[in-house]
Amino acid sequence: MSPRAVAYDAALSDARRLMAAANPAAAMAMLERAHVLGQREIGPHLRVHLLMLRAAWALRDGRELRGQLLRLVLTPIGHLSGRLPLGNTGASNVSPFEPMALPPDLERLLRDEER
Repeated sequence: MSPRAVAYDAALSDARRLMAAANPAAAMAMLERAHVLGQREIGPHLRVHLLMLRAAWALRDGRELRGQLLRLVLTPIGHLSGRLPLGNTGASNVSPFEPMALPPDLERLLRDEER
């Protein structure tokens, strides 16, 4: 398993633990990290958006719920078209089409995997 995949799994595990501890806001932060790491593959990408939808439901955040429903529709289209914005956190407070700066630790993981 690649270091990126290990980091993705760790972020998902942390998010699930935080959801179980009734802390969906902190879970969402971990899911944003998992999104950056998992968006290259459709399965992990969709999984993150489904978990973000659950976190939004737990937060009773209507804007985030609508945003995640939209992203669940857009994700397959983005994969088919090859238009996935690097670094995008996947949350509804940012455009689903906007590339974003990568945190340094994630930039290293993604750059090292490209070699």
